[in-house]
Amino acid sequence: MRVYLDNAATTKMSSTAMEAMLPYMDTVYGNPSSLHSAGQAAAEALITARRRIADCIGASPKEITFTSGGSEADNQAILSAARAGEKKGRKHIISTAFEHHAVLHTLQKLEKEGFEITLLDVHENGIVLPQQVADAVRDDTCLVSVMYANNEIGTIQPIEAIGKICREKGVLFHTDAVQAAGHLSINVEEQNIDMLSLSAHKFHGPKGIGILYARAGVPLAPLIEGGAQEWGRRAGTENIPAIVGMAAALEEACTHREDNAKRLCSLRDKLIAGLWQIPHAILNGDAAKRLPGNVSFCFEGIEGESLLLLLDDKGICASSGSACTSGSLDPSHVLLAIGRVHDIAHGSLRLTLSEENTEEQIAYTVEAVKEAVAYLRSFSPVWHDLVSGRKEFVIK
Repeated sequence: MRVYLDNAATTKMSSTAMEAMLPYMDTVYGNPSSLHSAGQAAAEALITARRRIADCIGASPKEITFTSGGSEADNQAILSAARAGEKKGRKHIISTAFEHHAVLHTLQKLEKEGFEITLLDVHENGIVLPQQVADAVRDDTCLVSVMYANNEIGTIQPIEAIGKICREKGVLFHTDAVQAAGHLSINVEEQNIDMLSLSAHKFHGPKGIGILYARAGVPLAPLIEGGAQEWGRRAGTENIPAIVGMAAALEEACTHREDNAKRLCSLRDKLIAGLWQIPHAILNGDAAKRLPGNVSFCFEGIEGESLLLLLDDKGICASSGSACTSGSLDPSHVLLAIGRVHDIAHGSLRLTLSEENTEEQIAYTVEAVKEAVAYLRSFSPVWHDLVSGRKEFVIK
């Protein structure tokens, strides 16, 4: 049996998205900046896609900037807010310790330029409290950036409440919604969001395309110079096929979001219940306030990479955390942020579901993980020390 459970890394492109893209790779291939009819046909597709995407998140079309993906959108949002704040003498930024590296590395860059960065602690359940944000905001704070849902442990943050605090204090609020889009409700006005990042390949759209929403009046500093595309906010000929595919995929995901979420939550909870039967295993993040398709566990006495290889041999595609840090020998910064010790964090497994997964696949996966964990523990010196009493279990 083949089971794909790495949808947080990327999703299979939907037939809806592919069909929407085809005409713009074959017949409607003009440059949308050209004045002739072929170019204007492409420009019309660009306008329509922008409007459809804006409608999905409660925005205005002119507030949508197309990017190469979530990482670029995160970079542009943070750097734009920093440059605007710097002009006013405000060089303090608030974020969290378990953001995606697209956010954290950009903040590290700004720190070297003299910005002061406050990274809020996250609790063991993987949720930031609005009061933490309120307590951290200062007169010189120019930006708060808190992700909507964590990419590794799937915990959902109270962004509406955080956004309200920022709005009341006159501080820009950015949220990385890459994992949330298509799975959770997004309304930028109701949720007090000033800037939002999104990536198409996380909700069955094509890779290499995303958006940065910026509320009207929020200045964006271009990362790429060279042309007047995107109202001067991002130079370069727009990728019309990918943009059209993203619009189709997002619209489809939003239309079926509630039904999909209900089904995924059922599969997710069955998977969690099955893995909790493994001795000395622990769920990472809150059991309820998490994405419908996210399951993250740590198993004491094993290495996560060995577990992934065994599961792959059984036909199961999984991950130990973010695909963006694959190959790193360091334990996940997300797991360390919620209090997992290094040895435990190394034994992590992330399983992320999509609408195509079945109950049969979930049952198969539970048994496969149980067998793989037992096998790895059977020849683990660490596990032998634990069961013999020479070391004390961390996960009771």
